[in-house]
Amino acid sequence: MMSSINVLLVEDDTNFGSVLKAYLNINDFNVTWVNDGAKAFKTFIEGEFDICVLDVMLPNVDGFTIARRIKEHNPRVPLIFLTAKTLKNDIQEGFSIGADDYITKPFDSEVLIWKINAILTRDKLSNANAAPAKTVFELGIYSFDVEVRTLTHNGIEEKLSPREAELLKLLIENANNVLQRDKALLTIWKDDSYFAGRSMDVYITKLRKYLKDDPNIEISSVHGTGFMLKVKM
Repeated sequence: MMSSINVLLVEDDTNFGSVLKAYLNINDFNVTWVNDGAKAFKTFIEGEFDICVLDVMLPNVDGFTIARRIKEHNPRVPLIFLTAKTLKNDIQEGFSIGADDYITKPFDSEVLIWKINAILTRDKLSNANAAPAKTVFELGIYSFDVEVRTLTHNGIEEKLSPREAELLKLLIENANNVLQRDKALLTIWKDDSYFAGRSMDVYITKLRKYLKDDPNIEISSVHGTGFMLKVKM
């Protein structure tokens, strides 16, 4: 059996949630249980989770909405939906969001463990065969090395701070598309408060200065939405 797996469990039924958490715990899973949909995404971005198990019907924010936000933040994290609903449209919606499985209540808790292990084993094999993540990006006249956090052009090297490097990487990955402000804040600052937003604005100004020598590159502000790294071909 796989062990030391971190599970985010989002389930509003207090009795069922406590029983399921206890069962997963005794089978060597580390479980963080949230019983309110409004708290689920914040809990996710503040932790390190291998898989998320989400009830669909939740107070304040439903499981589908939580799943979409999780997938926007980390497309690779596996999801399992728990639901008492068996409507075809609901099942289709769950899988269209990126669910790995859909379990209808009531169910045997041991089945959930089998499914979690199967999904994580599959993903582990898939990751082992995957190409290594890209660490060097060519951006106009610049070369950006993510691992050592350097931005180089014409023999001049700028050493970026960790947050500057993370923000530039996000902008590059979304080049010529809008990088949502809240996505950047939650990904890098783990916080979308006013003060975190002001901090990010300072970092954007710094990145603009680093990239000023290439007229084909511009970081523009999209009012009320976020930022766009425009790269002219």
